[in-house]
Amino acid sequence: MNNEGALIMGIHYDYKSTRGDKAMKKEAKRKARIEQRRAKRSGANPKETQQDTMHDINKPITLEDLTNPDKS
Repeated sequence: MNNEGALIMGIHYDYKSTRGDKAMKKEAKRKARIEQRRAKRSGANPKETQQDTMHDINKPITLEDLTNPDKS
């Protein structure tokens, strides 16, 4: 009769005892993903790169500037 109790509990026996650990791991994983996204966004700041490639507004745009933008 004592064996039947152990069989009924089965795999769910340790659910409540490990629930806190699983929640903490899940939260840590979520925070790590958020930090990766923040780092990715701050590293790829499009405003700074756009200012570097902007054409001088005091200089007229010529056909040479349009066809060969790498020329300085």
